Amino acid sequence: MGLLIGLLVVWAALAVLGMVIKGLFWLIIVGAVLFVATGVIGIVKRGALSARR
Repeated sequence: MGLLIGLLVVWAALAVLGMVIKGLFWLIIVGAVLFVATGVIGIVKRGALSARR
């Protein structure tokens, strides 16, 4: 779970950095996509773990 939170923080930081630096607009897109993908993977894995019990 700690790795998931760490990745979410890194992706959010990349998106914010992309907003702050004008020329790095693509970084907003990459950060947002990776943030959402990591969140979805975390939700799916948590659901799979709770279904086993």
